Amino acid sequence: MRVFQNNGLSRGFRESCARERKSQNFALELAGFLDTRFSAPHILAPVLAGEPEAFYTNGDDEHLQKLWAREQGRPSDDLEQILLAQIEHHRTDVFYNLDPMRYDSAFVRKLPGCVKTTLCWRAAPSGNLDLTGYDLVVCNFPSILDDWRRKGCKAEYFFPGHDPVMDTYANARRDDLDLIFVGGFSRHHVNRSLALQAAASTPGIRARFHLEDSRLTRLANILPFMPGLGAYRHPPEIRVIRAGPLYGRDLYAALARTRIVLNGAVDMAGADRGNMRCFEATGCGAVLLTDAGRYPEGFVDGETVVTYSSPNQIPGVIKRLVEDASWANSVAKAGCAMVRDRYSKERQWAKFQGLV
Repeated sequence: MRVFQNNGLSRGFRESCARERKSQNFALELAGFLDTRFSAPHILAPVLAGEPEAFYTNGDDEHLQKLWAREQGRPSDDLEQILLAQIEHHRTDVFYNLDPMRYDSAFVRKLPGCVKTTLCWRAAPSGNLDLTGYDLVVCNFPSILDDWRRKGCKAEYFFPGHDPVMDTYANARRDDLDLIFVGGFSRHHVNRSLALQAAASTPGIRARFHLEDSRLTRLANILPFMPGLGAYRHPPEIRVIRAGPLYGRDLYAALARTRIVLNGAVDMAGADRGNMRCFEATGCGAVLLTDAGRYPEGFVDGETVVTYSSPNQIPGVIKRLVEDASWANSVAKAGCAMVRDRYSKERQWAKFQGLV
C-alpha cells in the first residue's frame, strides 16, 4: 500500500518554529519536522518508521513544499499544484488527509488516477465544508461521524495512536508542578473556560496554563477596554498563571513534569470525549483530570483517568490528587499502560488498513 499522508500546521506551531527554518533540503526539513513530534499521534506508523512506500508532507507549509518543488525542477508558488504533483510522483494508492478544511471535495476531484482510496480526518466545527468526495471521513467522536453521515459522507471510527517517543518522557517523570493545562482558549471553549477558572482558583497549588489564544482573545488582552471583547479576555486568576502554547516534544516534557493535566472538551463535542490531550497526558504518565462524558475504550473514571461533572468539583479533586500521592500514581500508571497498549501505533495502523 502506497499511502500519502497530508497534514496542516496550526497557527501557533507555525509561529513557534518560524525562526528555526534553516534547511534548504526537503528530506532534511521534513525529518526535522517529524522529530518535533507535532501531531505525532495522528501520523501513521509507516511514516514515522521512514518506510519508502509512505509519504508525508504538510501541504500548507510554503517553505517545505517549495523545497520539494525546486528539487524536482518544477518550481511553483501554487501549494495545491505542488501537492498534486507530489501525489502523482509518489504513485499514491491511498490518500489520507488531515487538513480537509483546505483540501476538500474539490481537491479530491483533481487527484491523479493512481489514487484508489481517499480518507480524511475531521473532528471539529466545519460549517458548510463538503467532504462527500472522500471515500471515508474518520475521527473518534461518534456524534460527529453521525453528522457527516447526515451530510452524505461515509464515516467510520478511527483513533489517535500512542507516540512511542512519549515513553522516554513518561520514564523520566517528576512533579515540578501540581497542575498544568495546555490548549486553546476561544469562543468554542466556554465550558473549558469555566473549568480553567475553577482550577486556577484552587488555593495552594503550583499551576501553569499554556494557552493558544484565538485572535479575538489576543486582541482583548492587549486592548482590555475595547467594547464587545470582554468575554474573550482571560479572567484575572488565569492571567497570573498563563504561559505560551506548547507543541510536540515541548508539550511532552511539560506534561511529564506535572502531576495533573487538566482537560476540557470543546463545546461542539456534545457528550463525546477523546481529544488529543487525553492521549498525550496519559501517554506521558500524568494523571488526566477531565470532564465526564463518553470516552474511548479504556478511559475509565477512577482507574485510568479522573473525571469531574461540574467545574465546582475541580478544586476538591485537585486537592485529593495532590494529597493522596498513592492514588494519583496508581491512576497515572494505569492510564499510561492502557494508552500505550490499546492505542499503540501498531493497532492504529492495523485499523487504518482495515478501513482502507
